[in-house]
Amino acid sequence: MLVSRNVAGSLFVGGALSVTLGSLLYPAMLGVQKVNAAPARVIATPATGPLTQADRDFVVQVRSAGLWEYPVGQRAAKKGTTKSVRSAGEQLVDGDASLDAACRKVAEQLDIALPNRPSTQQQGFETRLSAESGKEFNVDLATTVRASSGQFLNTVASVRTTTRNSLVRALADQVNDIVLDHIKAVEKTGLVDFDQALAQETASPGPPAADLTPPPASAGEPQVVLTPPANSTTSPTPTAG
Repeated sequence: MLVSRNVAGSLFVGGALSVTLGSLLYPAMLGVQKVNAAPARVIATPATGPLTQADRDFVVQVRSAGLWEYPVGQRAAKKGTTKSVRSAGEQLVDGDASLDAACRKVAEQLDIALPNRPSTQQQGFETRLSAESGKEFNVDLATTVRASSGQFLNTVASVRTTTRNSLVRALADQVNDIVLDHIKAVEKTGLVDFDQALAQETASPGPPAADLTPPPASAGEPQVVLTPPANSTTSPTPTAG
């Protein structure tokens, strides 16, 4: 999957279908808090288990998180002024590309429409970081990613413990591992402002739901693909178990 100017948002899934589900468009008012709004509301019944609104929203959130974090990671890998920041950037790119592939596969299997752009809030993170340089960029990157990833772990845990869909469970497991890797990577830089990160994670009230909602892709618009680096070591797309 936050609030204020230095925050971020973020998600999970996996499987096979026995029925045609129709286009499961994500709701207009989707925010990280929406994952818990109606966790038991079943919207489809594929062979991999009942699919709830929370499951669907989670898949969209995973996609949205990668759409802002991936380009920011690319930027960090190039303009980070320390080796640890550049390394963290490379891990963001690698992990987000892997999750994006898993997310797109799951969305196709469960007939879930995905966005091609991050939310307004997430676009703000990317715009701000693109204008920064030097230590300011290093610290802002580490703190923003730490705050958003820390908040997202709560979403991952919630979906993982409530979903009855095996594809979503498999994706959640992969998301959990990669988000933890991202947290460790930015913490290793020694630049995380933990007071600020915690304030961003827990601040209330949060941004308007509309700011947390990624815009739907336009009809006929080619799907954006987050390409893994040539030396990628990420795990393969999860399968239902």
